[in-house]
Amino acid sequence: ICWQSCLNIWLILCLFPRTCVSNPSKPNFLLILADDLGIGDVGCYGNDTIRTPNIDGLAKDGVRLTQHIAAAAVCTPSRAAFLTGRYPIRSGMASGTQRQVLFWNGCSGGLPPNETTFARILQQQGYSTALVGKWHMGVNCKSRHDHCHHPLNHGFDYFYGMPFTLLNECQGTDDPELAKSLQDTYWLYTQVIILAVLTLLTGKLTNLFSVKWKIIICLAICGLLYFISWFSSYGFTKYWNCILMRNHGITEQPMNLEKTTSNMLKEAVSFIERNKHGPFLLFVSLLHVHTPLITTEKFQGRSRHGLYGDNVEEMDWMVGKLLDVIDKEGLKNNTFIYFASDHGGSLEAHRGNAQLGGWNGIYKGGKGMGGWEGGIRVPGIVRWPGMLPAGTVINELTSLMDVFPTVVHLAGGAVPRDRVIDGHTLLPLLQGRVQHSGHEFMFHYCGVFLHAVRWHQKDSGTVWKAHYATPVFQPEASGACFGRGICPCFGDGVTHHDPPLLFDLSQDPSEANPLSADTEPLFDTVTRRIGKAVEEHRKTLTPVPQQLSPYNNIWKPWLQPCCGTFPFCWCDEENNKVHGML
Repeated sequence: ICWQSCLNIWLILCLFPRTCVSNPSKPNFLLILADDLGIGDVGCYGNDTIRTPNIDGLAKDGVRLTQHIAAAAVCTPSRAAFLTGRYPIRSGMASGTQRQVLFWNGCSGGLPPNETTFARILQQQGYSTALVGKWHMGVNCKSRHDHCHHPLNHGFDYFYGMPFTLLNECQGTDDPELAKSLQDTYWLYTQVIILAVLTLLTGKLTNLFSVKWKIIICLAICGLLYFISWFSSYGFTKYWNCILMRNHGITEQPMNLEKTTSNMLKEAVSFIERNKHGPFLLFVSLLHVHTPLITTEKFQGRSRHGLYGDNVEEMDWMVGKLLDVIDKEGLKNNTFIYFASDHGGSLEAHRGNAQLGGWNGIYKGGKGMGGWEGGIRVPGIVRWPGMLPAGTVINELTSLMDVFPTVVHLAGGAVPRDRVIDGHTLLPLLQGRVQHSGHEFMFHYCGVFLHAVRWHQKDSGTVWKAHYATPVFQPEASGACFGRGICPCFGDGVTHHDPPLLFDLSQDPSEANPLSADTEPLFDTVTRRIGKAVEEHRKTLTPVPQQLSPYNNIWKPWLQPCCGTFPFCWCDEENNKVHGML
């Protein structure tokens, strides 16, 4: 009996460490999201002129998703959906106005504090979490320092980057990007008032007609107040929106664009090195390739596609540097790496005859268009050596919202049960344990307006897509809204379709040939089934505060992040100087 007991104890001791080793530790996560990158801009998705060897290598060593869909075709709602795994309409991050994104750091809209991001859940699981780069999810609610929408209030331990997004105003060399048509209207009205004052003044001084001085003075004062009311925000966009923060503090206001790329990369690499013993979550939200295409001198003129191509190649180089530090620190096999874009490339971005936006491959439309494939189908690449088969291509329907449950599951956390989560974990699909996506229907919004619905018919493998509304292109055959700068979601800028435009994406991914009851025997059956899915989906929606409402999306001086004493906001932390704004 004694020797049997000793043998059992010996076997347990031998097996115990083996059991521990076979249970892998929690993986690290490196999530990289490009800004406005077209699916056709990357080599592994068909581009043979722009060089993207690092992103292509990531796909070669991992899994490439060919039907990876953003929840919106513009930044703010798409990123809200990515962080929460929920359609942006559920969190109030979808717009009912023509302003589809947040317009100011000093507005009260943003990702609500009661929304749960994957960062918050991983933080609770013992992860060190960081966001480096673009946020564009709001900052404050009621006071300048409440930071209710700030990344550190949404599960990130560390933040370095832009609380807003890049704009032409940040560089100051191009036409203003922030509501240019609105600014032009304001300036036109200002000129009309100035002309009226000068006309009255001239008439008064030359006795051409009689007018009281009180009227001239009153009109002049009203005109001045009107000018101040709009120019105080739009005239200083560079100082209000183009700023850098580290955690809750402002480091540069306005930001030094020449140093931005190196600073972002340095911060991301430093976080990995500090947390190499893990587990960590690093979300690198790239400023590339959004206009004004800030590109260092080293990469200017290197590509065959002008400044945009240069910017893409610099972005690829940055991805390579991140992969290098992962390899150098011995983290390759224990790091889940994900690369995607928040939505498709911008077709309207131009400087003269130069195209400053991306290429969306064979897909119709682009940024800002609620339903066309070019605005929502994006590159999606996942690498995790030893856990995911290398060189795999998956043609099944997937979503940026799927990252939320995937990351939460792998970190050992639980997906919230008190709200609807629209994403599905990618792991079974990535590992080949299932052949079909968890998505049957996918709803494509433009703001709060449902523009299109996709149905993945599992029994036949067909992917149908019905468009209920499509943007009116300007000019008509241009494929974009050059006359407006970005396509609207409603009003006279869209065409409504009843019955809907129906496409079979399995056979017609470029959406060139709409089907009809005459050409497709299943037309009525398919449109009815999609219509029923829309009814069922709408039953799951509950009213929430609209974060992009006109009130929440206007500039409020008392909410403006400011380095110094408002309105004299200016600082450069690296030089340890704070001066008044000149």
